Amino acid sequence: MANLDATFSALADPTRRAILARLCLGEATVMELAEPFAMTQPAISRHLKVLESAGLIERRVEGTRRPCRLASAGLTEIDGWLGMLRKALAANYGRLDLLLAAMEATEPAVPASISPPPKADEPT
Repeated sequence: MANLDATFSALADPTRRAILARLCLGEATVMELAEPFAMTQPAISRHLKVLESAGLIERRVEGTRRPCRLASAGLTEIDGWLGMLRKALAANYGRLDLLLAAMEATEPAVPASISPPPKADEPT
């Protein structure tokens, strides 16, 4: 999980998240990725470099083109980290369920027809 900070940092930018969303549809060149944004091609290329460094995309050489596509490395790392958190939360909820069950087992049942006593400042 050494690259986790770089991955989350890359995902912090809305433009980079939009680029990743576009790449979910399939490979795209820098020109295709720059199209929906009011940015220059070099600006998009800088975003792509950050995404590539974080392991979120890959670029391959195809003649004079360098299409980009999603890469699994960064996403696998995030998924592992989130899985660790999900496991910890599930354990916490399990302990809470046990505590609530123990509390319910030791409390006497109060019939629904009995109303709670009035507060001291309320007239009876």
